[in-house]
Amino acid sequence: MTHRRDVLKAGLAGAALMGLPAFSNAKPAKPLRILVLGGTGFLGPHFVDAARAHGHSLTLFNRGKTNPTKFAGIKGVEILHGDRKTDLSALEGDARWDAVLDTSAYIPADVTRSATLLAPRVGQYVIVSSISVYANNDKLDEDESGALAQLADPNVSEVTNDTYGGLKAACEKAAEAAMPGRTTVVRPGLIVGPGDTTDRFTYWPARADRGGEILGPGSAKDPTQFIDVRDLAAFLLHLIETRRFDTFNADAPSGKLTMGELIDTSRAVAATMGAPKSTVTWVPADFLEANKASAWQDLPAWIPPTGEYAAFGRRSSAKAQAAGLTYRPLRETVRDTLVWWRAQPAERRAKPKAGLSPQREAELLALWHAKDVGTKAG
Repeated sequence: MTHRRDVLKAGLAGAALMGLPAFSNAKPAKPLRILVLGGTGFLGPHFVDAARAHGHSLTLFNRGKTNPTKFAGIKGVEILHGDRKTDLSALEGDARWDAVLDTSAYIPADVTRSATLLAPRVGQYVIVSSISVYANNDKLDEDESGALAQLADPNVSEVTNDTYGGLKAACEKAAEAAMPGRTTVVRPGLIVGPGDTTDRFTYWPARADRGGEILGPGSAKDPTQFIDVRDLAAFLLHLIETRRFDTFNADAPSGKLTMGELIDTSRAVAATMGAPKSTVTWVPADFLEANKASAWQDLPAWIPPTGEYAAFGRRSSAKAQAAGLTYRPLRETVRDTLVWWRAQPAERRAKPKAGLSPQREAELLALWHAKDVGTKAG
């Protein structure tokens, strides 16, 4: 059975997907100075690449532990090392930035510390939050005005499945308190594409690449939502370049993407890249639950759209689209993700972080076929 707590942390992680034009590469009139808190993980590098392509100069502040040489020696990129929990000294002084992008906001006290220090010298504070901030997921097409998750203990400082959403909501409030009227909040859903650190989306292109019988969860019509990391990076940059101070859900168009489209596109793309032939067998949600195959983790990017998750895949992103969020075709995201996945070391590909193992998938399919035969015989 899937509980809300099982998917909240996933935020750590259609028309986009339906061929709307991607962001223009036109450069803004004035190059900006942008500070990035983080910048070397999944989203950060894509943002840095997008900002550099527009002629902006960047300062990256991080611990220097993830991809420490990623941008070393790159013109227009300054690297500062420190720890937002214990040592912000590298950010002290009189340096000024047009905007700061906070990609590593998980604990409210950390946000308060950095935003308060930077407030006199930064024009805009852009915080990457999460769709997981919402208290409920049962209202179709709910927008940014939906009720937010509340922490049972406001002093909690450990990020868990139970606290993730409430902590992210508290981080948003901390940023606005430190820089009132100069804060931009972006709430992405599942972030996907090349460099995916969760494997929740990657599982499907990778699974199609193996060929054979694929277990499709629930129904081909079940909705899903996610956003390509490069589209998210472009939107974040657009909000900085246009100085938009507001809150936005950054996700696929509500109700436009389905699990059938995701799996069929993965199969089609994999086939063009030489993958073996594949088929799909759709297995009902109640059977998967009875056999302890979990939504979201065992069957990534999917949750049965019933009960407390009746509106899963149906969170409104209309406001972000009106502000400039656009999407690349789903085929492009699938293709680039599969190219990236194939290039990973064998030991990385042998241990994906989400999805069914080949053995477990085969076991479930065998059980389903046996049940199906038994039902017909009866």
